[in-house]
Formats: sequence, C-alpha cells, structure tokens
Amino acid sequence: MSGNKVSKQKSCPHCKSRSTAAPADACTIHYEQFWLYRHCSSVQQRDRQAQRAGQLFSGLLAMNVVFLGCAFISSMIFNHVAITLAEVWILLSILKVLCLCWIIYYVLGTSRQPHAVLHRDPHAGPIWIRGSVLLFGSFSILLNVFHIGYSTILIHCKSKVEILFPSIEILFICTQALFLWHHSKDCIQVQHNFTRCGLMLTIATNLLLWLLAVTNDTIHMEIESQLREVEQRFAGNETTSCTCPNTTMCKVFQKGYILLYPFKTEYCLVCCSMLYVMWKNVGRRISHHHVPHTKPKFKLQGVVFGPLLGAITVIIGICVFMMYQIQITSSVPSHQVFVMYYSYYIVLLPLMSMGAVIGTIIHALEKRELDTLKNPTRSLDVVLLMGAALGQIGMSYFSIVALVATDPMDLLNSLILSYSVLLIFQNITQNVFIIDGLHRQHFVAAAEARHPRQAGQHTGASELPSEEETTTSSQQEHTQVPPGKGEEMNEGQNHEAYNQRRVSMLELGQEIRKVSLSYIHSYSNLSWKRRALREISFFLVLCNIILWIMPTFGAHPVFENGLEKSFYGYSTWFVIVNFGLPLGVFYRMHSVGGLLEVYVTA
Repeated sequence: MSGNKVSKQKSCPHCKSRSTAAPADACTIHYEQFWLYRHCSSVQQRDRQAQRAGQLFSGLLAMNVVFLGCAFISSMIFNHVAITLAEVWILLSILKVLCLCWIIYYVLGTSRQPHAVLHRDPHAGPIWIRGSVLLFGSFSILLNVFHIGYSTILIHCKSKVEILFPSIEILFICTQALFLWHHSKDCIQVQHNFTRCGLMLTIATNLLLWLLAVTNDTIHMEIESQLREVEQRFAGNETTSCTCPNTTMCKVFQKGYILLYPFKTEYCLVCCSMLYVMWKNVGRRISHHHVPHTKPKFKLQGVVFGPLLGAITVIIGICVFMMYQIQITSSVPSHQVFVMYYSYYIVLLPLMSMGAVIGTIIHALEKRELDTLKNPTRSLDVVLLMGAALGQIGMSYFSIVALVATDPMDLLNSLILSYSVLLIFQNITQNVFIIDGLHRQHFVAAAEARHPRQAGQHTGASELPSEEETTTSSQQEHTQVPPGKGEEMNEGQNHEAYNQRRVSMLELGQEIRKVSLSYIHSYSNLSWKRRALREISFFLVLCNIILWIMPTFGAHPVFENGLEKSFYGYSTWFVIVNFGLPLGVFYRMHSVGGLLEVYVTA
C-alpha cells in the first residue's frame, strides 16, 4: 500500500468485531473517496485563494491612492504655483469623506450582520495603544481648533478651505478614534473584500495625512516672514504679507498650533498600525488554543531600582529640557546649551544599552519556550520597531559623515559624534531585547500563585489580625466609658476624640506595614532572573518616555545646532530631519508599549 493512501486512512471501528484474518484493505476507510472530504478540501483551498486575491486587490488600491497623494504633495513642494496647498487639502478631504462613509457603514451595517464578528483577536488593540489613540486624537482635535481660530483671524488673506479642511479633519479624527476603540479586535467574517478595501483606503489616507504633516511647514514660514516684515518696517519699507497681528489671541493660536503639531503625526502612525492589524484579521478564525486563559495584568511588583533610577532620569531630563528651551529661544543660543543637552544623552544611552544587553543575556539563560503561534499584532510590532528605528539611525549616519568630514576634534562636534554612535547602538540593542521578549511564552506561575497565599496566611495573617484585635479592643474600651457630667463630660469627649485620632494613626501605620510586607514578600518570592527583567524593563520604559517627551515638545538640536545644516544645505537637511524625527518619536512611543509587555510577561 502506498504512503499517500496510508496517510488518508483510518482504522474502521467495525473491524474489531471481525476476524483477524480479514484483509487489511477491508478494515480501512479511504477518506479521499468521500465527496464531503473532497468538497471541504476544495472549499478551504478556494477560501485561501480568495483571501489572497482580496488582500492583493485592496493593497493595490491603497498603493494607487498613496502614489496619487504623493504626486500631489511633491508637486506642491516643487511647484507651489501649479499645485497649491488648498488643492492638496481638497484631495485629502475627499478621501476622508469616503473613509467616513465606509466607517459608518461598517459600524451600522457590516458589524451588525448575523455571524459577522464570531472571533476577536485578544492581542490586537491593547489598552495602551487604544489609549494613545484617544490621547493623540484629542490633541489633534485641539490642534485643528487652533488652526481654525488662526485662519479665522486671518480670513482676509486666507482661503476658506483652511477653515473647511480642519473642520472635516475633526470629524474624521473623532469617528476614527471611536471606531478603533470599539472594533480594533474584530475578526470580521462577512463582506471580506469590501472591508479590506475600506481598511486600506483609511490606511492610505492616514499615511498621506502623515506625509503632509511632515512636509508642510507653513506656520513656521509665516513666523519667519513676520520677523522679516518687522525688520523691513524698521527699515522703512512697506510689506503686504499675510502675518499674524499683534494680538494675544492670534499668538495663542499660533504657538498652540506649533506646540501640538507633533501629536498629529503620532496619531496618524498609530492609527495606521491598528488598521493594518484589522486588515490582517479580516476573515481570520481563532481557535480556543490561541486565546489565553489568563491575561497578564500590569502590577507594580518585583521592581525597586528600576523605578528609582528611571525617576531620577526623568527628573534630570525635564530640567535639561527646560534649560534647553529657555536658552534656545534667545536671540543667540550659546554652545553650552548644546553641550549640556548632548552630555545628558551620552550618559543615558550607554546605561540603556547596558540594560538591554543584560536583559537579552537573561532571556538566553531562561528555559522558556518560544511562542510560535500566528499573531499579526506581534509581527506588526516587530516591523514597526525595526522600521521606526531607521529614522534615528539614518539621521545618525548622516551626522557621522558630516562631522567626520569637517572637524571631529572640536568639543561640540565630538559630543555629537559620540551621541550619534551611541544612539545607533542603543536602538539596535533595545530592539533585540524587546523582540526577544515578545516572542517568549508567558510565564505561568501556578506554584508561585499558591505560595503567596500560604505565606500570607502564615506571616501577615498570623501577626496583623492580633494587632487589629488589640486596636478594636482599645476602641471598645474607650467608647464604652460612660461620660460624666459638666466639665467631666467635656474632658471625656476630648479624651475620646484624642483616642480616636490615636487609633486612626495606628490603623494607618498598620496598613502601611501590611502593604510593605506584602510588597517585600512578592519581591523576594520572584527569581533573580524575573526581578532583573522587570527592573530593566521598567527602567527602559521611563527612559524612553523622557526621550519621547524632549523631541515631541520642541527639542530639535539636530536642526538648531547648524552643523549638519551647513554641511548638507538647508533644504536637504530639512527633509532628512522632517522624515527622521517623527519616526524617532514614534519609535520611542512604540518601544514603551513593547517594554511594558515584556515587563508584564516577565
């Protein structure tokens, strides 16, 4: 009998009652001969082909939309007379209206059909990324409100499209944020092709909004033209440029728009990542083996030194950032502020790299198996970490070439050179640590979950109840004393109030002692490998938060020091920085999410 036939055969249950002398072929079932088996196999094969065809078609749709938008935006940059910013806004407004129509149809129609959402991906849309969508979406709405107010004040010299475009964007941001909050985990089982096309159209629209936000620097150019106008007025020349009048409201709208501008790029990138996971989950069926029975939660246990060192890092970083912002806004910023800024990075980046390397070594020492189940969210996290890190790595290599070619022995140049090299090494080591941690199975602490209860029964439960009994008995003693008359009654009330305060202080001290004992017990109960991983992960989380805050809120020394700008030219370096900085900011934010997951699963 051939190997192919053996693989499709199974022993017949009726053969047990037959004689052993019966032929072997009579006691086997050939499944390939049944119509139902052949039909199911062909249906599965057709489903896979239809899924690939739908993904290909929706991908081609998104590619064409992105290329069309890129052509418009590039034409506006290189020839702003033929293609204006208003025409780009009109194109994006049309795309946003189409996306809004599809989202409303999905929420009210597709998702409410029978058997539409039979499965939900537990890994998709974690709470931290959905919360970041709401946070960045709120700031983006406030940004558009400032834009509307700024354009309304200058309505005499601005187009009405500059009021209509942010109004449509506010509606688009609100609808998309609520859609992702409620439906990011959906594995839709109906209208596959239409849903894939709608998701890809929304991804393409967010990518074009991100590209326009990266390349558009209109407000900064208007501020520079306003400064030139003031200089020309002092010189006695008349100007007719469209600049912000010298009013408090206009200045608030202008400064608020510039301050909140980076949040728009973050919002677009986060939405693209969540929409891509939804696109991968269209038509996906999740078995019960893929659903975790117990989802690990974030608890502040097993960490002492990580939060302490991280808090010190954040406090020092905020002080450096504030001093940098104060000095850089002066007319002639000194080199000392750049020396201080880069020195902070040169001290911090090696500590982060060392922690990531130690964490990777501990991962190698652990005897934990790898999680090889299909997970689109984890695959996307890896791609985003590697892709977003290219922004900072690319800018660092451009800086290295410029500094080595000019004067690497200068103090500031040597600091920037060291900063660039350390930043490349830190990005690589942190990516290896996070990706290695994401691919490991969750720690199942069944025995560890039993021991704390027993320990709590033997330690805390044996000592603390006795103290609680003493306090309650003392309360009963003081409350059961009968009050006297006149002055004795007042003295008794004062004495009773004093005793009640004393009892409340004792109860507070006992609660603090109870919490401290439980935390110390949970810390000592973990193995040294898990403690080290949690300390390192928490420290890196706080470090990435401060490294996200500083460039997000305006600290851009790579453009303000003037060294690379003088080497490459203003236009070239402006494009490099505008592409690299948003990716670097997104990398820090995405690293925080990955490190939190490594901390939780450690």
